Amino acid sequence: MAQKQLRIGTLIEAYGLHAAAWLATDPAPGAPTDIAYFQNIARICEEAKFDFFFLADTPATRTTDLEAWSRSPMYMNQLEPITLLTALAGSTSKIGLAATASTSFYEPYNIARLYASLDHISKGRAGWNVVTTANNFAAKNFGLDRLPPHDKRYAKAHEFYDVVTALWDTWEDDAWIYDREEGLTFDTAKFHPVSHKGEFFTVEGGLNIARPPQGYPVIIEAGASEAGKTFAAQTAEAVFGVATDVDEAIAFYKDLKGRMPAFGRDPDQLKVLAGATIVVGDSAEEAKARFDHWQSLIHPEVGLVRIKQDLETDLSDLDLDQPVPMDRIPEKANFHAAYFEEIKGLIAKGHTLREICQKYTRAKVTIFGSPEEVADMMQEWLEREACDGFMLTFPVLPSTLEDFRDRVVPVLQARGIFRRDYEGSTLREHLGLARPENRHVTAPALETVDG
Repeated sequence: MAQKQLRIGTLIEAYGLHAAAWLATDPAPGAPTDIAYFQNIARICEEAKFDFFFLADTPATRTTDLEAWSRSPMYMNQLEPITLLTALAGSTSKIGLAATASTSFYEPYNIARLYASLDHISKGRAGWNVVTTANNFAAKNFGLDRLPPHDKRYAKAHEFYDVVTALWDTWEDDAWIYDREEGLTFDTAKFHPVSHKGEFFTVEGGLNIARPPQGYPVIIEAGASEAGKTFAAQTAEAVFGVATDVDEAIAFYKDLKGRMPAFGRDPDQLKVLAGATIVVGDSAEEAKARFDHWQSLIHPEVGLVRIKQDLETDLSDLDLDQPVPMDRIPEKANFHAAYFEEIKGLIAKGHTLREICQKYTRAKVTIFGSPEEVADMMQEWLEREACDGFMLTFPVLPSTLEDFRDRVVPVLQARGIFRRDYEGSTLREHLGLARPENRHVTAPALETVDG
């Protein structure tokens, strides 16, 4: 049997995903809006043969706690992600290009057209991370006082997905015939307008662009809640895992894939990518020392506001050097369930508030080690079916990304668990995903062979 292969995506934020990354000497101060900088990062990722380059997003900037955010400006100054990926399509040729877009603050037609355009421009390398958005700054940008309840947002997301995929099926794959002899650009019988009236959306019309090269751009999700896992089992093709250890990851993997047959889906058509932050060194101790230095740069105000955002309550009145009382934890999360549970777990272990500020990474697993040690962990998770691959984050760019490309990737390749080169040209081909059939095309009957 062929050896299972790692799938690897990477989440890119201009300075890196560490809260104090901008204080490091690697990236230039103007990196967040410098297209040349992102082109270089994307090329490094493509040289590493990653499956896809990914951009997270929120359609808002923070308008409170500005003193804290001025010390850790992630998502405060960034290019619109689909625009950025479209620009990167011209400076790369193989790597997938994926980004977040919210079902709470777009219309389905906008998303269908934007991602179809990206898929055409990149020749089949687009991916859409379907999110419901998890902060009230965005809600207020769009005329709401606060986000709707979690389950309501997921109900809307499901209908949104249904409309978007219907729009991608407006045209059959061979609808555009360009028949000069007959004077026809398209076959009218292969045009299928959408007629949808649901709880959240009413859409009458068709998409004004040919079906995407991949059929649908790859659908990516990250839900850890019950609603999120059910939605992913029905619709997702790649899911970002948020487990903190291998046993938790195995349980998540089995749970999520075990839900898929009920929706008529093959579990192999969903790739679970475990979230992990990587720091490579000559030894685990050296790598950890680098990370500890970055951790020491996190200002207490930054730590407190990050906890406030993800625990959904303000703990700034508490003594930094005392444990957090359990009765200060809200009953449940309305935003990011996984991040909420991570902080709750640190509180339950009796850590002081200052320690939680230092230990909370929002990236779940952080791997420190030599190239061989990092590869060992990745191989173990793959072979034990804790994941199909990894969604990697790098604390400081470009140095920690270059370390992984130059030192870890060759080890993975030598072990035969990661590609030496791209075999296909689309993101679906990289991930081993089937191309969806157009819903309006009846599959031909299977031929039988006598004998």
